[in-house]
Amino acid sequence: MDAQIKPLSPVPVADTPRSRPSRQEAEEAVRTLIAWAGDDPSREGLLETPARVVKAYGELFAGYGQDAREVLSKTFKEVGGYDDLVLVKDIPFYAHCEHHMVPFHGKAHIAYLPHDGVVGLSKLARLVDVFARRLQTQETMTAQIIDAINENLGPRGAAVLLEAEHMCMTMRGVKAHDVKTVTHRFTGVFAEDRAEQDRFFAMVAHR
Repeated sequence: MDAQIKPLSPVPVADTPRSRPSRQEAEEAVRTLIAWAGDDPSREGLLETPARVVKAYGELFAGYGQDAREVLSKTFKEVGGYDDLVLVKDIPFYAHCEHHMVPFHGKAHIAYLPHDGVVGLSKLARLVDVFARRLQTQETMTAQIIDAINENLGPRGAAVLLEAEHMCMTMRGVKAHDVKTVTHRFTGVFAEDRAEQDRFFAMVAHR
């Protein structure tokens, strides 16, 4: 009798290796889009545009090559016993919507209650940048930031609030100007204690 063959488990999409197009292929794709938009990619003003766009994409989407764990890897334990709320607010960010690949921009506000030391304040701004420089939705970005804080700092609680204007609403579609989208997420003490949530909102709002 033949041995029973067990079916292979499906490979998760995230673990499937992807071949990255070459720079030349990326530039050719830009030329195709220029032509599709109705212009001539061979005219003088557009000759070097594909190379510029590809170079810009390398900067705008640099987050794919950055690791949140590395950004938050160093903490400081000698803080005089400080264990109250740490808040870094008004962190500017620029991201690109994964639905239309047009920008959305705004500010991030991050707070946490330390458990065993604190992280350098600039690291929280760098953390926002890691996730902003990827194709994103604001909701996903909010979750990614707070998950990274919880996984790498292990705080007693964390709070993240993002407020942003989306160009996919301003430049196209409904063309609604000055519309802000606000997302937030609480974990630990912030999720359990409404007073801590109120304190966070009050500190973010205070100017």
